[in-house]
Amino acid sequence: MGTRPADPEETAVTDEAPDYFQPEHGLVLTHLLIVRDVDRSREFYRSVLGATVVRERQPAILRLHNGYIVINDEGGPTDDKPTVRAQAPADPDVLSGALNIRVTDVRAVYELWRSRGGQFLTEPKDHGVEIRCYLRDPDGYLIELGQGTGILAEMGRPASTQR
Repeated sequence: MGTRPADPEETAVTDEAPDYFQPEHGLVLTHLLIVRDVDRSREFYRSVLGATVVRERQPAILRLHNGYIVINDEGGPTDDKPTVRAQAPADPDVLSGALNIRVTDVRAVYELWRSRGGQFLTEPKDHGVEIRCYLRDPDGYLIELGQGTGILAEMGRPASTQR
């Protein structure tokens, strides 16, 4: 077994996450996605974004560096939410929420995820305060990939040198 080259994504962010099932400090924030096909979505987050599968189904739970994504099927009301239906986005061009992933080198992660099959709306765009780009998951959820630049200067913090 040889060593593999450093993955730009792994060098850009930490892989530490609190315990999903028993958070050390009593709380862990996750993001729930309601999808049409759990297996397809789980595979996208695993193979394109590099998430680690913690639980396969009902619900699927994936660790993505220092956080978690929970993926579950569409469905009708349940006893704990008797008037709520879970439904994947009906129109991927109407934004009601998005995953927002911040990295230290947006261009390196963009290239890595593209090489894994991620389809971005555009290449990373520099907006002065940040560099960002977007891709969609298989159900149309928008994922923002961004790197703070000018916003760090506004806050009196040094910006990363990757632009």
